[in-house]
Amino acid sequence: MSVLRNTLTQSTWTLGSRALGFLRDVVILAKLGAGPVADAFFTALMFPNLFRRVFAEGAFAQAFVPAYSRTLEAEGPEAAEQLAQETLRGLFAVTALLVILAQMAMPWIMLLLHGGYRNDPVHFPLAILLTQITMPYMSFMALAALLSGVLNSGGRFAMSAAAPTLLNLCLLGAAFIGSDNYEVAKSLAFAVSVAGLLQVILLWYGVSRQKIRLRLGLPKLTPGVKRVAALAVPGTIAASGMQINIMVSQALASFETGAKTWLYSADRLYQLPLGLVGVAVGLAILPRLSRAARSDDQTQSQSVMDNGVGLAMALTMPAAAALMAAPFLFVDGFFTRGDFTSVDAQQTARALFHFGWGVPAFVLIKVLAPGFFAREDTKTPMNYSLISVAVNTVLGASLFFFLKSQGMAGFPGLAVATSTAAWVNAGLLFLGLLGRGWYKPGTRLVQRLASVLVASAALAGLLWYLAGMSTTIAGYTLDSKFLAALLIAAAGAAAYGIFALLFGAIRPSELKPARKS
Repeated sequence: MSVLRNTLTQSTWTLGSRALGFLRDVVILAKLGAGPVADAFFTALMFPNLFRRVFAEGAFAQAFVPAYSRTLEAEGPEAAEQLAQETLRGLFAVTALLVILAQMAMPWIMLLLHGGYRNDPVHFPLAILLTQITMPYMSFMALAALLSGVLNSGGRFAMSAAAPTLLNLCLLGAAFIGSDNYEVAKSLAFAVSVAGLLQVILLWYGVSRQKIRLRLGLPKLTPGVKRVAALAVPGTIAASGMQINIMVSQALASFETGAKTWLYSADRLYQLPLGLVGVAVGLAILPRLSRAARSDDQTQSQSVMDNGVGLAMALTMPAAAALMAAPFLFVDGFFTRGDFTSVDAQQTARALFHFGWGVPAFVLIKVLAPGFFAREDTKTPMNYSLISVAVNTVLGASLFFFLKSQGMAGFPGLAVATSTAAWVNAGLLFLGLLGRGWYKPGTRLVQRLASVLVASAALAGLLWYLAGMSTTIAGYTLDSKFLAALLIAAAGAAAYGIFALLFGAIRPSELKPARKS
């Protein structure tokens, strides 16, 4: 199985999910606007997004897959099935306990995550209630992650990539239930937990079709569970760094009305290349890296990493260029409607610009971390991740309160801190792999990255020019800013394809495996 083919499988389904997610966010923002109710709901949604990204988008799977794959190859299907079942039971017990404890401690948790509203007698309790409603999603995502790991180990990527669409469908339907934004927010919160249950049911069905029978029951701390936990706990923390940074930023943003919504809206756009490229490439290369590590095949490991990094940057750098060159164009065209105004779009664009230059780092983290996970080293990435959290927390708080003390909005400083922390994390991962002799970029990769940079710079110039012409372009799209933004995005994608081939960022030979599949 080629890295490109598995990446395309994952990305195709992820693209469908993100398209639905985009539609969902357009509707939710139009219904809730940017204000206290929206800030309360996006605080509640932060937990589901955290656990979806940490568990379902590869973090837990990247720790579980090597252990499961090794057991499958060394001891056979029955032993692997037993390991999966034991881990499933232990994981469900731990996460269910965490959900119960979080429900009880939610008023105190909200003082940390939503402290800016602590004296608001209406919206602070609303944030507590909505988050309590969404918390069961945590357990469901843990189960879904393990089931996805089993499927991915068998080379089955489609169903695990398709499952998140259920969350978007449920939220999209729930957005139309309720007579005011308070009722809509409650309907949306209930939809989150319902969607989590549906995802588990779908993935459980997928696993059963592979003749793997898993059942819930009383957990046991077996040697297999201990081995998986020793890998999964640090691995999950390692892959959670960026999400923890987002939570820290959201907590600080609660001291600025509307800032949570602006950051969330920017997050929805810059997370698109992360989900389509970073997560997909990371999941696609992990099984191949694990096999190369077990056979001590350094040449194969080097080749897989070079292909992964090269492909990820060829598809990510243009996205970063677009977000930096025309942030307001895309935010205003995609989100401005209903209670979400052009002023909100301008504020969101300020954050999106600074997230934009962090996008390559966000993706590199997902691609470089498997180099450690494949060798069952999850503690080193965990340490690097914790360093990035410290950088984000100190820098974010410093910039936020400094900007506010100068009479300016503080939330753009949070975006600066998040991107800076991501580059620190990515840099540490690369230096760690290099220092251990586990990875050294080849000459062809370095040349390719230079080509990607040139092609992306050309794209940025084109999009900057087209953004200045957006009003004129809208005249040819029924005066629709949305259609104008789509047209400019399509033109940019086509132009980058030409630039990429012209400058050698993408080679035609790489497309052959995709056609064959």
